[in-house]
Amino acid sequence: MSGDHIHPEPTSFLSKYVFSHDHKVIAKQFMWFGLIWLGIGGIMAMMIRWQLANPGMPVPAIGEFLFPRTNGVLDPATYNTLFTMHGTIMIFLGLTPLMIGAFGNWCIPLMIGARDMIFPLLNMLSFWTVFVGGCVGFYSLFVPMGANEAGWTSYATLSTTVGAQGLGETLWAVAVFLIGASSIMGGINYMTTIIRLRAPGMTWGKLPLTVWALFLTSVLNVLFIPVIGSAMILLFLDRAVGTSFFTPASLMQGGGGGDPILYQHLFWIFGHPEVYILILPAWGFVCDLLSFFARKPAFGYRASVGAMTAVTVLSAVVYGHHMFTTGLSPMLGESFMLLTMIISVPAEILFFNWLHTLWKGNLRLEVPMLWAIGVIFVFGLGGLTGIYLATIGTDIFLHDTYFVVGHFHLTMAASALFGTFGALTFWFPKMFGRRMNQTLGKIHFWGTIVPLTFVFCLMFAMGYAGMPRRYFDHTSAEWLADLQHMNKMATHAAFLLGAVQLVFVYNFIKSRFWGPVAEENPWEVGTLDWSMPTPVPYYNFKEIPTVHTGPHEFSHPALGEDRDWIPMTEKLPT
Repeated sequence: MSGDHIHPEPTSFLSKYVFSHDHKVIAKQFMWFGLIWLGIGGIMAMMIRWQLANPGMPVPAIGEFLFPRTNGVLDPATYNTLFTMHGTIMIFLGLTPLMIGAFGNWCIPLMIGARDMIFPLLNMLSFWTVFVGGCVGFYSLFVPMGANEAGWTSYATLSTTVGAQGLGETLWAVAVFLIGASSIMGGINYMTTIIRLRAPGMTWGKLPLTVWALFLTSVLNVLFIPVIGSAMILLFLDRAVGTSFFTPASLMQGGGGGDPILYQHLFWIFGHPEVYILILPAWGFVCDLLSFFARKPAFGYRASVGAMTAVTVLSAVVYGHHMFTTGLSPMLGESFMLLTMIISVPAEILFFNWLHTLWKGNLRLEVPMLWAIGVIFVFGLGGLTGIYLATIGTDIFLHDTYFVVGHFHLTMAASALFGTFGALTFWFPKMFGRRMNQTLGKIHFWGTIVPLTFVFCLMFAMGYAGMPRRYFDHTSAEWLADLQHMNKMATHAAFLLGAVQLVFVYNFIKSRFWGPVAEENPWEVGTLDWSMPTPVPYYNFKEIPTVHTGPHEFSHPALGEDRDWIPMTEKLPT
């Protein structure tokens, strides 16, 4: 239980805003860091789409500046670097710091009634470790021979010295290792804080579902990021010292040799839980936001917790469906296929719980609610198409086509991004004491979901027609030239999607400094994070609160007609 003392607030600029131990400041550091990297990764995506629609033509506006050697035209090596670094940045430097770093830090202590994280120094080190990892990754873009171009998965032997010369791939491995170390620090801190510092009365059955999701995410981080860390160490040794963990004997001049498939096992043992590391926080946000804005209790609270827990456990034993085309044993492949089918069951339980929460609710279609409903839509599309990739027979045909790209982006990228936008617009008033513009927020939502759905659903058609991903120029193959019109349509929609994000940038920055002053509880929500003044004091709670009710006590008959919500610190009237 939380019994820590109130520590004096730091006074120097460095201790207050740079090397701060305050979880709220660290949350904002993670937020700005993630948003900047999302912007960089998004610009890379626009350049990728330009090349696919207009092969051989200079990238407009920034091409001459970025690629002077080729007069603004992308060459194959640069294109490979772009899609490699785009995936790496969006996952490791964009969504992870935003969803887990920012909202984990902001939500957990405030929602459980604690004054700070249990390990404030480790919390500060977590941010600066990922910051250094980002700097290493950014530096790799400027080294001779360029950054990593082996794909965001960096399969061996493409990622060993056999397939990639220069320093870029080595720096990529170092950056991923540092980012992973940061996530492990955060995971240990989050789990211990939730276990040890819950306020009196805050039982496991009264935790907001956001906290449950972040707790389970932390479990996955602590268990599986060491696996990718070990892969990065072995890859670094192969490249820097001359070992051969991932280089086969047939390519080794001095004898000996390793196994490239070993790298894939290590990567996907982490890589598939990573899908749930990013989607679990979004699920938690959605579970709470739907209840908050439907003004009714979250349907099936215990079932939702059980479903997220089941997904957490099963995520460890389904990774093999990424390797059906590697010559995996058919019997082992069938086992992975069955387990992958089974993991969809708890996901569907969550999905139907969300629909039941909406059913007959008094819906308030504020911007956070729109993003939560958007998650249901894009996750439904992505989840259903995942069944074809979980089945060995269809996956062999669809593997490494644009069908995989569409599924991946809808299931993880779009769902995680929508959940992040929902959380950002929801907690913005408490974070910064100001309101975001609701009209601009709705323009941003509709301007995002429509072109995004078009882009990635079009990729299903492209992939089903056989268009392979990671091709520099699809018009170079006669049988792909007839599909080029779909590449052009996807690119036009992607440019619209990118342009609409400028609306968010404008709204976020303008609201941060000049937006209307927010009330202390503008959404009329009873969780502990909305029970304190704005701005939140350094010590959070002057007196640790005592919890009496759950996080979703809306429209309870005992409340009468005057109000439809009750704070968690108040007892329900008898």
